[in-house]
Amino acid sequence: MSEDPSDTAGDTRRTMHHQARSIGNRKLKPSTMMMGHGYDPRLSEGALKPPIFLTSTFVFETAADGKRFFEGITGVRPGGAEGLVYGRFNGPDQEILEDRLALWEDAEEALTFSSGMSAIATTFLALVQPGDVIVHSAPLYAATETLIGRILGKFGVTWLDFPAGATQTEIEAVLERARQTGRIAAIYLESPANPTNALVDVEAVHAARAAVLGGGALPPIVIDNTFLGPLWAQPLNQGADVTLYSLTKYVGGHSDLVAGACIGSKAMLTPIRMMRNTIGTITDPHTAWMLMRSLETLELRMSRAGENAAKVCAFLRDHPRIERVGYLGFLEPGSRQADIYARHCSGAGSTFSVIVKGGEAEAFRLLDNLKLVKLAVSLGGTESLASHPAAMTHLSVPAARKQELGITDNLVRVSIGVEDAGDLIADFDQALSFV
Repeated sequence: MSEDPSDTAGDTRRTMHHQARSIGNRKLKPSTMMMGHGYDPRLSEGALKPPIFLTSTFVFETAADGKRFFEGITGVRPGGAEGLVYGRFNGPDQEILEDRLALWEDAEEALTFSSGMSAIATTFLALVQPGDVIVHSAPLYAATETLIGRILGKFGVTWLDFPAGATQTEIEAVLERARQTGRIAAIYLESPANPTNALVDVEAVHAARAAVLGGGALPPIVIDNTFLGPLWAQPLNQGADVTLYSLTKYVGGHSDLVAGACIGSKAMLTPIRMMRNTIGTITDPHTAWMLMRSLETLELRMSRAGENAAKVCAFLRDHPRIERVGYLGFLEPGSRQADIYARHCSGAGSTFSVIVKGGEAEAFRLLDNLKLVKLAVSLGGTESLASHPAAMTHLSVPAARKQELGITDNLVRVSIGVEDAGDLIADFDQALSFV
């Protein structure tokens, strides 16, 4: 411990904050560490679970502490804040949550946000400058497309895209075109794509970036990992620099909160943290506390939902009213998508698309007659949900582009929860009788 009184409060807190990640030679699993990592009950009157710290500001022990903490917050001194300062910057619940989130991808740091879109927006604002170009996979979540094309576009930012399943050669061609257009600020990916479930070859993107842009400062590869992460996909291992999450989905998992996150190295997350400090997109203490609760059962919930989805999809694939099921467990052996899946994924997930025979009317009849499966947007909750992307989440996408991206009128997006699989199959069976 430092003898400098200006360092004492910060160093003590951080020493208590970071705990051992192993027992002997055994590295502890994230599912185990969700029960206590980052929290010392001695700092909170012995409370087993972290309290909700509902305070806007924090008391400094000395003026020197205040100066040092602000030096870290503002970037005057590298390393970030060493103590608690103000609710827009940090707080105990948020810091504990961030420590635990980082464990799932064995990353240096995580940051949490008020929503998935605020995580995406804050990341872009930290990376882009007027005149930059963003290269991204397609399709993307509609709000992300709106952010890139309509909002950042107001400030002179342009974009080029490539299909989710593009090869390295195809990605290189797009990067070469982008390089001639302006500075490439970021390569942004969404895998699996929403709502088609198409996978992006992150390794191919990483190789294409090196081939086209060479050495030196390279644009970061940023990926929305909401559909499969953190249990079934960890893109940092394939060459991504930052993973983004809507924590609203699987991580929160109970359809009762809205939050987001980004995960990566300290170097990559520092400018994003600085932007978050400025515009105030951090998650609130109560939501952070709820997410800590959710992380304790993350592996259990996702595993059960994945098992259920496999059974439901097996039923739907053979139903006469279903044209096709866009489920990662059904990828054609030897196909490029199957190859990406084998290299990148450890599970098929529990969110998939169902292509109904017919059009919007038939899709609507399926949705309107489901009894257990709720008609609602979002995904990754304990309950099963179904929605119509073309008419709902992706309504703002121009019709021609929706057609181009495969977001058709007969596509229904399904997120399977933790109910009994047989009951869910019975529900789809009776609903399809009306189609």
